Amino acid sequence: MSTVEILPVPFFSDLANLAMGLRREVFVLEQGVPEDGEYDELDPKAQHFVAIKQGNVVATGRVIYGEEVARISRFAVRKSERGTGVGAQLMAFIMQHLSQQGHDKVFLNSQQDKIGFYAKHGFAAYGEVFYECDIPHRRMTNWGTA
Repeated sequence: MSTVEILPVPFFSDLANLAMGLRREVFVLEQGVPEDGEYDELDPKAQHFVAIKQGNVVATGRVIYGEEVARISRFAVRKSERGTGVGAQLMAFIMQHLSQQGHDKVFLNSQQDKIGFYAKHGFAAYGEVFYECDIPHRRMTNWGTA
């Protein structure tokens, strides 16, 4: 079993560039999200995280900090690494990082078929199904329903 290294990385870094490539691979090429819908004005302001295995970025996510609530988004795991636990490791790292920064309230928009993954990390879905880029989503929080 290979060791996974998880790091917070600045947006303007080689590792963040590799993370952007992984996001393109997952969201644009696999899921058909328009490229102009994948990258946004929040990327330079966000804290990005990567999971590195055997020298390759295999998972990524970003956090946007609000005054009272933090938001996790653009969470992606390379197809060949899904089901190996690397996504769970990255999510646990991000949640611990947020807690250490004093951000205990976290929300995200989950693709409908990924709700179970986030539920294992303490998130609960609420509200109606909505669509982003023609993909059904639900809002989730780690502090209960809103």
